[in-house]
Parts: sequence; C-alpha cells; structure tokens
Amino acid sequence: MLNLIARRIAAGALLLLVISFLSYLLLSVPDTDVGRTLLGQGADQAAVDAKNAALGLDRPVLTQYADWLTHAVRGDLGTSWFTSEDVTTAVTARLPVTASLMVGVTLVATLASFLLGVWAGVRRGAADRFVQVLGVIGYALPGFLVTLVIVLVFAVNLNWFPAIGYTAFSVSPSGWLSTITLPVLALSVASVAGVSQQVRGAVIDVLRQDYIRTLRARGLPTSRIVLRHVLRNASAPALSVLGMQFVGLLGGAVIVEQIFGLPGIGSMTVTYTTRGDIPVIMALVMLTVIGVVLINLLVDFMIGWLNPKARVA
Repeated sequence: MLNLIARRIAAGALLLLVISFLSYLLLSVPDTDVGRTLLGQGADQAAVDAKNAALGLDRPVLTQYADWLTHAVRGDLGTSWFTSEDVTTAVTARLPVTASLMVGVTLVATLASFLLGVWAGVRRGAADRFVQVLGVIGYALPGFLVTLVIVLVFAVNLNWFPAIGYTAFSVSPSGWLSTITLPVLALSVASVAGVSQQVRGAVIDVLRQDYIRTLRARGLPTSRIVLRHVLRNASAPALSVLGMQFVGLLGGAVIVEQIFGLPGIGSMTVTYTTRGDIPVIMALVMLTVIGVVLINLLVDFMIGWLNPKARVA
C-alpha cells in the first residue's frame, strides 16, 4: 500500500507539472492585451507597456512559468491581476461551495446507483429493463437541459427550493441544504445513469459465480448473499467509474453554478478565464489536478479494502 501511495504521489506530481506548464503556455497567448484591459482602452501605449512590465508579461514565457512555479511550490499563488486579491484567499472562499456540490453528488450518485443497479441485477426482468432505459435517457439528455427542467419543476412551479443563490452552512444549515439540493440533483443524473449500469453488470456477473450457487444451495437467504458477498465483490467497477467521473463533475459544476448563481469554483473559472487572469486560473488548474489525484488514491484504497486480490496486486 505504501508503494501505491508513493506511485500515486509521483504520478500526481508529474501530471501537475506537465498540465501546469501546458496551461501556462496556452494562457500566455491571450486574445486581449492584459495591460490595456486593466487600464482601459483610452490609456496610452507607454502606460500599457509599463503595466505589462509590472506584471512580468514582457519576459519570456518560460521565465514567467519558472517564476510562478517557484512561488507556487512555496505556497505563494500570487495576486489576482484584476482584483488585487490574494489568490489563495479568493479560491479558499469559493471552495466550500463546490466542495458541497461534489460531496452531495457523490453521496446521492453512490446511493442511487447501488440501489438501482442491485435491484436490476437481482430482480432482472422488468426492473432490469427499467433501469437500462433510465440509464440511456440519463446519458442522452444534455446536462443543461436536465438542469433547466429541474429548476422549472421544483423551483418555479412547485416552489420547493430557491432557484438561485447560496447560503453557507455556518449561516443556516437548513438554508444551505435547500440551496444545494437542486444543483446536486442536476449533477447527479448523468452519474447515476452511468454508475448504475456498471453496478447492474457487476452484480449479474457475481451472481453467476459458482460460490454464489453454493451459498444458495446451503439455504442462505438472498438478502444475506447480496449484502455480504455480491455487493462487496461488485463494488469495485462502480467505484472506478465514480473516480473517472470526478473530472466530468467538475466540468458540469461550471454550468450548474452559472445557472443557479452559486459562487463556487466553477463560476469562478468562467469569470477569470474570460479575463485572462493567469494567477487565478493556474491556481484552479492546480486545485483540479490535486483533486483528481486524491480521488483516484481514495478509490484505490476502497477497492483494496473491498477486494483483497486487488490489494495484493
């Protein structure tokens, strides 16, 4: 297990280095002049050049990246070019919003996917066909369309939840729950559609194994067989899919946060990317890569705990 952690950390560090370098190269070819954007279109060229020089934009790109990387390793992510706010402070303030969404989606998607997948795999017949149809529909519908329908039904027509806005948990736990419920549902649809199919297939494969037939021949109840043997062995594929969908959830959070007016990392990414604010964007890139590495490491731990063979491998 220690070797696994070491390999994951080394791979994550290399991935972070490569992605951050490529991202900096792409961001360093802006469509607009940052200095002129900051000073206004009426500013004279000398002032614009001085502003770009103050930001270090007159230096070679490799020098700029090396300077950013040196500071980032020490924990200094710089200052926003447009708001003069400390980047670490700005990202930290918005992180709880997106973290609430990610945790909520993970819990809802895991619970719903396992319930539907196990139900379809054990019952088969009409239940199986019903879950498969739900999976196809969930994948086929665009995310923004699902979000708009959820808002129209539950916020506009039924008025059960607010359509926009966010309340911090520290301010009001009930208000926090009401403001993240619809965004979590909107993000969970595609995840449930994909993971439930993986659970269904894994459950069917496990039920066909000889040791399951032996357990049934001994007279063990079906519920005990499913909970103690089938579910444990069928969980690994679903956990792998959940880990792979984490990046997709971050991409979906961009749309969902925009629609629901949530001040999270997703909406922050859109705002600062359009401005070309490199220090903030690079911090978001780092956060995304670190999140993906940690999620994959957690998935490996869980799979190893559920399946001793995978742990040994």
